[in-house]
Amino acid sequence: MKAGYQGLRGAYSEEAALERFPGAEAVGSAFSEQVFEAVLSGAVDCGVLPVENSIAGPVAVNADLFLKHDVFITGESYLRIEHCLLGLPGAAPRTVFSHPVALAQCRSYIESHALKAVPEFDTAGSAELVASRRDPAEAAIASKRCAEAYGLSVLAEGIQSAKDNFTRFVVFHRRDRVPAGLLMEKTSLAFTAKHRPGALLDCLKRFAEQGLNLTRLESRPIPEDPFSYFFLVDLLGGAESAPVKKALAALEADAGLVKVLGSYPLAERPPRNR
Repeated sequence: MKAGYQGLRGAYSEEAALERFPGAEAVGSAFSEQVFEAVLSGAVDCGVLPVENSIAGPVAVNADLFLKHDVFITGESYLRIEHCLLGLPGAAPRTVFSHPVALAQCRSYIESHALKAVPEFDTAGSAELVASRRDPAEAAIASKRCAEAYGLSVLAEGIQSAKDNFTRFVVFHRRDRVPAGLLMEKTSLAFTAKHRPGALLDCLKRFAEQGLNLTRLESRPIPEDPFSYFFLVDLLGGAESAPVKKALAALEADAGLVKVLGSYPLAERPPRNR
């Protein structure tokens, strides 16, 4: 089995893919768009991408790609993010490279150690950069897996400011390759509201009328229609259940467009640090 992810070896997305599918071949791509292309072409069996972080919030680019492409979300998982400072053995770094979100999440550590923060495209790429340059004054913020992948030492562990830092990932397949017998406990969908007073409220009422609990609600702009928006919703309930079917039928009368993005088993959230 092949599972596609965005990033290089050692990326958190690779870790999420291998935790979700032990023994699978994890296939990395430079961009999320390429993961979707690989799934749709059949080059990989499924894709695994992040959709939200407990601190940084939604991963906007991936939300937009799920709206654009004809794929179906078939699973979700949560990964605890543990940022580490990686460098050459015995290094005394003065400069640290990482993704801007990782740098922000480790700001207290960076400032307390008087490090110069330099943004890079991703965490694993930063580790690869430091490993290739072999400069003891440079370090990267990335996962412990990256230390193993690029022959670096772990200079410090758990350096993020918030100890409870989780990223939610989703698994997706081509719609004609959705696994048979998929357990549907949670549903992700998108809709547009009509341009009239109270339209969004009327749409949301359709879920409440069926006793459905929304676990996520966010808006995304529609590039083809400036200052118009899609609304993304996650709710508890399978797409084939009677309450969800009734809510969707009623929603279609109030919304401009409705798209079910997926329906899948509900993942257990990881325990918090105490």
